[in-house]
Amino acid sequence: MGGDADRGNGSSDRAWVVDVIEEYPLIIVALAMGFMFRSRARSYERFLMNDGEPALAGVDPWYHWRTVRWTAEHYPHTMPFEVWTGFPTGRYVGQFGTLFDQIIVTVAMVAGLGDPSIETLYLVALLVVPAMAALTAVPIYFVGRRLGGRLGGVVSVLLLALFSGEFFRRTTAGQLDHTAGEVLFMSVAVLALMVALGVAERYKPVYEQLLDKDWRGLRTPALYAVAAGIALTCYIWVWPSGIVLIGIVGIFFGVHLTVDYVRGVSPDHVAFVGAVALGTAAVGTLALLEEPGTSITSFGYLQPITAALVAAGSLFLAALARGWDRQGIDRRLYPVAVAGLAVAGLAALAVVLPDVYETLVSNLTSRLLPIDPSTGTLTISEAQPPENFRQRSLEDFGMAFYTMFAGLALLLARPLTGRPYRAEYTLVIVWAAFLTSMAMTQVRFFYYFALPIAAGNAVLVADVTRLVRVEFDADLRETLSSIETYQVIAVVLVVVLLFAPLVPPLADTTAWEAGDQTGPNSDSMVWDGANEWLRGNSPEPGNYGGAGNADELEYYGVYDRPADGDFDYPEGAYGVMSWWDYGHLITVQGERIPHANPFQQNARSAAAFLTAQSERRAEAVLDGISAREPVVDRPTEELESVEPGDEEMRYVMIDDEMAGGKFGPITRWAGPSYGSYFGQGEYTVDGEERFLPAPDDYYDTMLASLYLDDANGLEGYRLVYENNDYAVVSASVSGIGLDSARFDNLRLRDGTPLSGEWNAQTRSFYDRYTTARVAGEPTNFGIESHVVSSVKTFERVEGATLTGSVGDAPANATAYATVELETAPGRVFTYTQQAEVKNGSFELTVPYATNDELGTEDGYTDSSVEATGDYEVFVGTTGENGSVEQAYVGESAVPETAVVEGEGIDVELEAGGETVPDPTAETTADGEPIGVSVGTESGNESGDSESGGNESDDGGANNVGGAVDLRLPSRVP
Repeated sequence: MGGDADRGNGSSDRAWVVDVIEEYPLIIVALAMGFMFRSRARSYERFLMNDGEPALAGVDPWYHWRTVRWTAEHYPHTMPFEVWTGFPTGRYVGQFGTLFDQIIVTVAMVAGLGDPSIETLYLVALLVVPAMAALTAVPIYFVGRRLGGRLGGVVSVLLLALFSGEFFRRTTAGQLDHTAGEVLFMSVAVLALMVALGVAERYKPVYEQLLDKDWRGLRTPALYAVAAGIALTCYIWVWPSGIVLIGIVGIFFGVHLTVDYVRGVSPDHVAFVGAVALGTAAVGTLALLEEPGTSITSFGYLQPITAALVAAGSLFLAALARGWDRQGIDRRLYPVAVAGLAVAGLAALAVVLPDVYETLVSNLTSRLLPIDPSTGTLTISEAQPPENFRQRSLEDFGMAFYTMFAGLALLLARPLTGRPYRAEYTLVIVWAAFLTSMAMTQVRFFYYFALPIAAGNAVLVADVTRLVRVEFDADLRETLSSIETYQVIAVVLVVVLLFAPLVPPLADTTAWEAGDQTGPNSDSMVWDGANEWLRGNSPEPGNYGGAGNADELEYYGVYDRPADGDFDYPEGAYGVMSWWDYGHLITVQGERIPHANPFQQNARSAAAFLTAQSERRAEAVLDGISAREPVVDRPTEELESVEPGDEEMRYVMIDDEMAGGKFGPITRWAGPSYGSYFGQGEYTVDGEERFLPAPDDYYDTMLASLYLDDANGLEGYRLVYENNDYAVVSASVSGIGLDSARFDNLRLRDGTPLSGEWNAQTRSFYDRYTTARVAGEPTNFGIESHVVSSVKTFERVEGATLTGSVGDAPANATAYATVELETAPGRVFTYTQQAEVKNGSFELTVPYATNDELGTEDGYTDSSVEATGDYEVFVGTTGENGSVEQAYVGESAVPETAVVEGEGIDVELEAGGETVPDPTAETTADGEPIGVSVGTESGNESGDSESGGNESDDGGANNVGGAVDLRLPSRVP
């Protein structure tokens, strides 16, 4: 009796499993979907609004938030043209403001009963992304089920739910990006095509039915093919670059129609799906035509043309096969003819539609195949190829990466075991092959790669269980009651192989744990303060100089696309120069108009400005930009001859990453090469004099002159704001235990012993790093280390011109104008301008005012950097030990109106003066010069002795010749 009871309990347990898998597989799918949503949304509280300000997990999500807001204002329309980026032309934004945004706004409209609040809209935007990721489980289940039965579908969904790599990271709350929509709608489109192909193979539509007008016989396959075309259209409506799937489908039709004909199967059936589905997609994408042209990221001509070509190609191959039969030509020659015609077709396309051909080929080699990545993509971290494709795949997918290939091989080999081979198998194999290639080309495409891996393993599991005669799609009660030990072992081994690397204890990071590791993007948090200041302390675009045209540039206004794509900005509009990474943040956080943006618009001209080796060159670049002239690799004299336009850059924003780790990518856009910015310099390492790579030309760039030198010596730029959040920027070089020559940055608040704010401790490190730099000593962060605000904002001004004359100027005399300034956090620095005295006269143009009389109500900047006194103006000659012998001295106030309008100011000097430190010398945080000896033996002290708890006292600048123990953490690679 006891044995019977045990068997009864075992049978009951097995029956429960059978019920779940056999009768309720969608319950498992629903549970997996719940897990996918919950794991991705578990940290959503970190992204909730703070005082009305969003907190998002990337930079692109910030711009999606703008397009979502815009769509909500003008529902159901999306933005036709964007004038709040890409100054001075504006931009059609293409892949932003798509069906993805419309879905979010529609859900918010329902939740908000037609009038959602900003908070409701934002909450929906946060949660729709993980919801879309969870919904992807539905089409993937049915894809897996078509390939491997119900068990295959369940396995596909469970794998997708447990993947914690790129697919997971890009579909969490806070990742307000179309990526989630791409994955969902691609899955739906592939499933719809598989179903349409299966229906066509069952109903076998042929050309004769059209001749006979057999609409009844064609109705069902036509409806399914149209549905597939609509699904494909929706995918492209979410992401116009989804044309990639049209290309993949085109390859599939070319391959499968050829194979069908060679093996004696009429290509009409599959060609029917190609013609109807892609014809539908051509019409659907043409209906959304917004920008005439062939850009892959725009809703233009490229999508409908490509879809129409695939539709026409499918009909042509079917017609060619019929002609081949009529001529009695050996079928084995058909593939050769098709390949030759494909080459000829590409050649004809290159002649007839060269723009389409160039776009297709360039994207084929830079997105689909790891052959020729462009300069632009190689400066985008997510668009670079993975360093180790195999290792990255194992990290993201575990052993499922390898077993996918086994599953696809088994799928391809099904005819060898006497099983029917369906067209949809070829589609899945071609789709998987290209998504694999895309993942090898750009690391971001690993989020797509998750789909074929999940689907391919459905085949593996189904075929292995079939091999050991475990038929889950049969009567499972009977199957489980008769299952043998070896069958259990086989199934368990497959389950362990697939799932053990994705769950504890083998998984480095599980999907659940990954959900707890998400948070707001660090750049957006660092830039938030600078952009908030810009929004509140600079004039509204259209009102610079009191032009009064701000009402012509409404932030959520509707602007039709200009015929030439060049928007005519009103007087008083202006642009903000920065690196393209930060354009969306300037647009959304700062509500100002950047020149360059993450569309990589104007990246070359931004790089040309930032790497300009003089202020003259930088001004010529800006004049060329305003005149709509190309500025890269053009001589300065040539650019200066160009008549500048009225639309000017007024602000420049620079952060520590631009000066550090991102300087390399900046040089790739405009040249010269990254290594050319290093020369040779003499440094003291461990008490020995050594020659090391020194960033000589780097210091001459406009980026360094502004950011590291506070515009010292420049005539037309002034610092108007800096974050109260500091970083270290340094050059790391080989020879002192560091990597090859490059620039690096480390934000002091990111895991360092410093708070990052400007306080006694930060001032002490500022002084110590400056002391080490003057002494030519490396720090444990590198050489030439600077403590500098994480983000600085500069204004471009006319500059006030100080003029004066002296009766008896010494030979080789130089005129100097210096003023001490203080930033809002309390950092003190000195601006110095100098010029040669000629015939007893001098002229000095200075950008800083000594009062703060103008503000945004006047159409100007309310600067947070203020002078502590008037300018000291003097004429003198170079003395000993880094000193200047004054001959004439005086003072001058410089009103802000003179600075912004370029007025002249006469300065009266009197004979006399004293020996003073060279005003161009490096100074401490309190403005005291370093490395200059005037009347003393030891020079000046290095600054504040209140050093805090994380650094040792090096005795100030008297210890310049010795080792400097700064005790900052080692540089982060």
